[in-house]
Amino acid sequence: MAQSDFLYPQNPRRRQEVNRLHQQLLDCLSDCFQVTNKLTGLLNAHLGCRLAFIEMRSDATIKRNCDIIIQAVTKIQKELQKVDEALKDKLEPTLYRKLQDIKERETEKIAIVQKVISVILGEATAAASAVAVKLVGSNVTTGIISKLASVLTHIGTSILGSIGVAVLSLGIDMVVQAILGAVERTQLQSAIQSYEKHLTEFKAASEKYHHAIAEVTDAVKRQLR
Repeated sequence: MAQSDFLYPQNPRRRQEVNRLHQQLLDCLSDCFQVTNKLTGLLNAHLGCRLAFIEMRSDATIKRNCDIIIQAVTKIQKELQKVDEALKDKLEPTLYRKLQDIKERETEKIAIVQKVISVILGEATAAASAVAVKLVGSNVTTGIISKLASVLTHIGTSILGSIGVAVLSLGIDMVVQAILGAVERTQLQSAIQSYEKHLTEFKAASEKYHHAIAEVTDAVKRQLR
């Protein structure tokens, strides 16, 4: 037992809580890597992109892993912007506006994109049109991706950012030491609050991201049947 535990008997429980929250953060990060790679695969397969897949780095800090995802989704957004600009250029203004209209039926949007997708990509497939509609024609999806990047940036610049991903395997006290550094262990509660705040935002953004990409996958599957 640490000496400060005699003065602060709640510290052992708080160490356990920090350990649990750290694992939750790693699980969310891992999920984001998987979903980003799924999105990358969809864009490469159906929109002719050449995006690289990413891998979680166990030898790096949380900030470094956040940065890897941020860089990947930034490249994805640039590719989507290119497709969006091409659609805007090739479609009549009234048809382009229909793509942004949330009240317009998805089947109608796919039919609109289908008219010009071959000019943009060199070939026309219903699956490519579905991906374009779900990702390019949806401000909701692009907003979700931007929100995820913003949340990851906040995590990377917080007290959590400098923690090594692999520190969890070294034991609870090592996690605590990595988190607090020069900060007194009596401030464990502050570390817990930081974890809880960022996890709440991260989980919400991650779930929406996961759901949005799942919808794209489902839309592609429907077109391939």
